[in-house]
Amino acid sequence: MRHKPEELGLELDAQGWVSVADLLVALQTRNPEVTLDHLREVVATNEKKRFAFSADEQLIRANQGHSVAVDLALEAVVPPEVLYHGTATRFLASIRESGLQRGSRQHVHLSADPETATAVGRRHGRPVVLTVQAGKLHRAGASFYLSENGVWLTLSVSPEYIDEARV
Repeated sequence: MRHKPEELGLELDAQGWVSVADLLVALQTRNPEVTLDHLREVVATNEKKRFAFSADEQLIRANQGHSVAVDLALEAVVPPEVLYHGTATRFLASIRESGLQRGSRQHVHLSADPETATAVGRRHGRPVVLTVQAGKLHRAGASFYLSENGVWLTLSVSPEYIDEARV
């Protein structure tokens, strides 16, 4: 649902929601054993809390991380003074030059603590944690959003707001 929903024959609404019934039909074409209870388990137990149901469980969406255009209807909020970004050491030269860019995603993802950022960085190689001066960036005019699963989002982070990496 975050990337290429059309490959499952799904069309997300403007806020990223899709009908649970439509998702089940699409998933069952690949695995007939998939049930609503399976979806409930994924939503409830996913370590990153990536997915959420609507209040009536008729709709489901990813909480953040889309590479397709959606409006999650998040309100801009004041971030903490410092946030963290987990990446791999092989990306450091590019980040020092260009900062953090959203790439194919809608936002740059930031973590509230270095431990979470380390886990994110580990997925990409030898992890490194960057400290982002989020409060200073916000005061300079950047907007920040907090997704339902606790991931901080912003459009980009210029190099001057990034402190040296902790490897």
